[in-house]
Amino acid sequence: MLHSDIGLVLLSLLESQQQVQQQQLQQQRLQQLQQQQLQQQQLQQQQLQQQQLQQQLQQQQLQQQLQQQQLQQQLQQQQQQQLQQLQQLQQQQLLNAEAVS
Repeated sequence: MLHSDIGLVLLSLLESQQQVQQQQLQQQRLQQLQQQQLQQQQLQQQQLQQQQLQQQLQQQQLQQQLQQQQLQQQLQQQQQQQLQQLQQLQQQQLLNAEAVS
């Protein structure tokens, strides 16, 4: 083989190596991009889960408030009933006192 042939072969080998290296670099960049996208998706999922948890907490708080209001209403009703019973007793006592006199 001539020296010039050997030089051409070496040049083509170098070029092919460079092409392979460029392809590897592109693949690495693509992988990095995909990893970043995956991480972003995971972050979004975590944020969604946190929002769901917050909504559940708010619902629980609302339910507790409703229960407290219902309890207060029941207490008020009981107090009104007791007051009515007391008034009835007082009226009966007055009637009894008038009947005796």
